[in-house]
This record gives sequence, C-alpha cells and structure tokens, in this order.
Amino acid sequence: MPPTDAHLTAVPSAVPTDDGTVRDWWVVIGMTIAAVSAAVASFTGLYGLATVAGWPVRLAWLLPLTIDAHAMTSARVWLATTTRSASARRFARTNAIGAIGMSITGNAAYHAIGAGLIDLSWPIVVLVGAVPAAVLGLTAHLHALHSRTDTPSTVEDASGSRTKDASSPRSKRRVRRSPRRTDDELLEAARFADAQYRQANGRPITRDALRTSLRISTPRATELRRQLNDPDQPSPDETDRS
Repeated sequence: MPPTDAHLTAVPSAVPTDDGTVRDWWVVIGMTIAAVSAAVASFTGLYGLATVAGWPVRLAWLLPLTIDAHAMTSARVWLATTTRSASARRFARTNAIGAIGMSITGNAAYHAIGAGLIDLSWPIVVLVGAVPAAVLGLTAHLHALHSRTDTPSTVEDASGSRTKDASSPRSKRRVRRSPRRTDDELLEAARFADAQYRQANGRPITRDALRTSLRISTPRATELRRQLNDPDQPSPDETDRS
C-alpha cells in the first residue's frame, strides 16, 4: 500500500529507543520547558537575594549556581547505580533534599522582602553569606564518602533500603544460634543422643560427645551424663518445683 499524505506528514509522539523503551517526545518537551522555567525563576530569585544581602552584583550569580550545582551533584550520587557506599547514598539524599529546600526558602525570602512582608535583618545576611562555605564542606564530605565501597554484608539500593547478606559470617552466626532450652528438653535430647551413640558404638555416650552433640558447656554435659547413669535422679526443673 503506497504511503498517503497523512503518513508522510504524521510525526510520531512516541519513538522506540535502542534499548527497546519508548520515548514520548511530548513528555520530554514538557519536562524541558518546566526545567528551564524553574531554573530561570530560581536563578532570578536567588540572584536578587544575594544582591539584597550585600553581595557585589558581579558575584551575586554565584549563589544560585552554588545551590543548584550542589543539588544536582547530590541527586546524582544518591540515584546513580555506581554509588557503592550506603552512607554516601544516605548523605547524598539528605543533601539533595536540603539543597532543594534551601532554594525554595531563598526564593521565598527574596519575594517576601520585595513585597514588604519581612524586613532584611542580620540573620538573613549571615545565612546567605554562609552558603558557599557550607556547600563547600558538604560537597567535600560527599566526595569522600562516594569513594568508599561497602562490604558484601551490607547492600542498599537507590531507594535507601538496607538488607543483610545471608552469606556474611555475622548472619551465619545468627542463623546457627538456637533458642534457650529447658532442663527437661536438654535431658530428653541427651537420652536421644545417648541412644544413637549406643547404637553406633555399643557403649554409653561420653561427656565430650554429649557436649558436642547438644552444643552445651562441659559442666552441663557432666550433669546430664550423671542423670543418664541415674535415671531416678530428679532434673533441676523438678527440684525447683519441689
């Protein structure tokens, strides 16, 4: 069937990419417009706040640039699959949210000052002047955390949830740890172990074999061995109840 004019002039809104996913150009265009608009508006507000707070006009553009750059860097470390440190991911998440909140607060303060709702006071001047030094310290610490690599026992995904690797030695020790048994349960287990030992070796179970089989202490194995030799001797639980 030959292509019609409608086929030739139609522009697809969704185009498959190389990896098989579908890219919706209307969504891409909308996101681009929203991002550019928000960046320009935020830049203008933070630039105005810097000038009102006493920054030189030729340097006032550094305030929005510092905050936005820190927000993008933190978000990248937080969401990137190459981040191999759980502490770096958590710190980056906190910094990304904090930088966005700082931008919102700065813009709100600038417009509130312009509308006469609040007066320009020394705390605002001090806070605005402290932003570059604070961001520098936070970025340096983030870089130091990003270079670390967690051990295999700790795994954290991009959402921030942490899980323990079952193959780690600590996890194995927790799996092998058994609940506390009563004296009657230990005596019953000792009788079962003694019966198996007699069947295999033709003689009563030894103290060391009993200790190894039940994973108990040597004094406890000695006491159980004495009870096996003298069935009429009451167990500690029966003695306490009497």
